[in-house]
Amino acid sequence: MYKLILFLLLLFPLQQTNWELKTEKDGIRLYTANATADSKVKPIKVECTLNATSAQLLAVLMDIKNYPDWAYHTKNARIVRQAGPADLYYYSEVNVPWPGKNRDFVSHVTVTQNPETKVITMEAPNVTGMVPEKDGVYRTTESKGKWIITPEGRDKVSVIYYLQVDAGGAAPAWMVNLFITDGPMETFKKLRGQVQKYEYKNAVLPFK
Repeated sequence: MYKLILFLLLLFPLQQTNWELKTEKDGIRLYTANATADSKVKPIKVECTLNATSAQLLAVLMDIKNYPDWAYHTKNARIVRQAGPADLYYYSEVNVPWPGKNRDFVSHVTVTQNPETKVITMEAPNVTGMVPEKDGVYRTTESKGKWIITPEGRDKVSVIYYLQVDAGGAAPAWMVNLFITDGPMETFKKLRGQVQKYEYKNAVLPFK
């Protein structure tokens, strides 16, 4: 998914935002909402169903080094610190076309599962101070994103992804909003193929 940055909502969770369907194609539904007072960029929500197990999808999401294979305009991604099988910090840089400058960020990923419903929630708030800033690249300082993965029978999951972007620097809001509408659609198209790769077929969940 386009990994620019995810702006932290301080008052209301993204789930309570009033969403408007923006695009629907190939079973992927993209919703947008009005920008908040703190950001000129619209938050988004993406919904779709994938032919994969929860373990397959989570394995892809936790396989940070391969984000460039499917996450829109991701230049590189790497784990900074692995705190546990379902707890890690990662760095990523996102390519931004001229005249914009690339963005980068560090996120703290934690994954939990409801023991009764088996619904998996993956949180990815921004953290600061773990990786030195790079010349010519704007560093995101406030961010948050969320994946909600719900099993829907055998080898099928329902996915909801929440994202809000505050690009920082000199990138105009119209450019970022364009990326946010194109990025998620392209990301989820590639994600469908990524979860079918051999290395994820026998994945198991990192929960006891």
